[in-house]
Amino acid sequence: MFDFIRRHIKAMQLMLFVLIVPSFALFGIDGYNRFRQQGEAVAEVDGQAITQPEWDDAHKNDVDRMRASMPSMDPKMLDSAEAKYGTLERLVRDRVLAAASEHSKLTTSDQRLARDLQENPSIAALRRPDGSLDMERYRQLVGSQGLTPEMFEARVRNDIAVQQVMKGLANTGFASNTVADAALNAYFERREVQLGRFNTADYAAKLQPTDAELDAYYKSNAALFQAPEQANIEYLVLDLDGVKKSIVVPEADLKTYYEQNAARLSGQEERRASHILINAPASASAAERQKAKARAEELLAQVKKSPESFADVAKKNSQDSGSAVNGGDLDFFARGAMVKPFEAAAFAMQKGDISAVVETEFGYHIIRLTDIKLAKQRSFEEMKPELEADLKKQKAQSKFAETAEAFTNGVYEQADSLKPIAERLKLDVKTASNVARSPVPGANGVLANPKFLNAIFSPDSVDKKRNTQAIETASNQLVAGRIVQYSPARTLPLAEVKDRVRERLVASRGADMARSEGAAKLAEWKAKPAAATLSEAMVLSRDQAQKLPAAIVDAALRADASALPAWVGVDVGAAGYAVVKVNKLVPRDAAAIAGSLKQDRSQYAQWWTTAENLAYYNTLKERFKAKIKVPKPVAKKGDEAQVQ
Repeated sequence: MFDFIRRHIKAMQLMLFVLIVPSFALFGIDGYNRFRQQGEAVAEVDGQAITQPEWDDAHKNDVDRMRASMPSMDPKMLDSAEAKYGTLERLVRDRVLAAASEHSKLTTSDQRLARDLQENPSIAALRRPDGSLDMERYRQLVGSQGLTPEMFEARVRNDIAVQQVMKGLANTGFASNTVADAALNAYFERREVQLGRFNTADYAAKLQPTDAELDAYYKSNAALFQAPEQANIEYLVLDLDGVKKSIVVPEADLKTYYEQNAARLSGQEERRASHILINAPASASAAERQKAKARAEELLAQVKKSPESFADVAKKNSQDSGSAVNGGDLDFFARGAMVKPFEAAAFAMQKGDISAVVETEFGYHIIRLTDIKLAKQRSFEEMKPELEADLKKQKAQSKFAETAEAFTNGVYEQADSLKPIAERLKLDVKTASNVARSPVPGANGVLANPKFLNAIFSPDSVDKKRNTQAIETASNQLVAGRIVQYSPARTLPLAEVKDRVRERLVASRGADMARSEGAAKLAEWKAKPAAATLSEAMVLSRDQAQKLPAAIVDAALRADASALPAWVGVDVGAAGYAVVKVNKLVPRDAAAIAGSLKQDRSQYAQWWTTAENLAYYNTLKERFKAKIKVPKPVAKKGDEAQVQ
């Protein structure tokens, strides 16, 4: 993230520009923030609620980070109900650990904070060749997160304290070799097996149900052949983009802002210099500093006599290892980037000049000014598009914050129509037909938003045709809707779903036949093993599942191996039935065990530690009464399992 900021300095300058817009905008934004904080509680930790808006914002931030790091990822994966629920679980975890840290009075010392910041590679990259931190770039870096350096450091301090909650347990997890080996041997146990498969598809292909059978199945399973409830709706969308289109920024405002900020927005004069440094830190003795200064005076006389030799002299003698290899070159820098004595000398020189010996806290410098890049003041016409876009955005934020309350109140106070508030706020009343409680394929925007659809199909909306409340469906987006025409769920006519009825009937009967014959064969083959018709023997283990269904693998490895061969029947659901014969245990390869033993034990210790961490975290959840108030989404499955 920090690298992105450094590569997009202009964007960061625009962001800083946004922050300086008059404070009247901030009042509106703060008002809207207060409105957002009134959202419904979706979880609770230690008596503190996590609201729906907080959840939405956290998920949006997660999605933005994921899309930035993996642009090719399918957006549907990020916007799924499962992904969003994962964000809520993370929020709860963060709150639980924060509560544990606070109750345990865990703190972070200044020394620990300093060490963490020094070890942060993104911050380390901001250091100058002389080792000092470029504070301006540091402020830009943390400012990109909406923080001051003090706020950022407070956040890091808090994060370190929170990490201590789990770190003590994580660092003490271990498993003895005896326990690890016993568990690993069981986990990696291999068995030679043979299979008899009774696949649903094989039996279903032979079935030809009559019309009477189809009619009977249809009547006894009417719930499987229903059309979902649907509605034709009207809805309004209030969002920042829509508000922005209505904003007109007077040219006089643009010119005023340009005149007040032209110098700052146009950048600063930059200078390029090379230097030769003889180290003499402030902690050095007077004699050591005098010796260093004398050496610097000798080198100064040398480069004064032959200015073109400056780079060679710097390479051989400068004690600034970062710049010496480049002939002392420090590249371009603006005011504030160097320590004061160095800056004062550099900005007082003419191009090509060589300074006298300059003393700083790092030692003695000889400076050669190699180039000057004057600040170019951009004209009003050049900057007008940027100024207009940013001022329009800020005014839109302010107007949206004001309008959000009017929108929320309006759809509630005149609940039998959306037209009054639409006319008042100059919004378009949109319509949609055949809207279902769950998003239909191809739906997008608010019509794919579960919160909005749940509100549309709430009893009050369905029975009384009232407006929904204002629903926040995205950051800076509110939606309200109402049902115009409602069609309840209904059973579809047999003629319309006859093919589906046939598919389900033959699949159901095929699975029953497969299970019945499979169970019969299991009993027969147990009594007469020689009569069994089985597959070729194969070696099966948890890490070598041979592409078999998990139910078969699990049954084969759980079968009682005290008396072999062992026979077991496996119901694989819609796919049919399987008979498994376990012939023998297959020892693991000794060479493979020896080669991976250390790694396997280490992996087992990690699993054990993870289990301990999870158990401890669950204990903390109970202690701080963590509760998620929304149901966990269930992954959707097809009507029938794939036949293996």
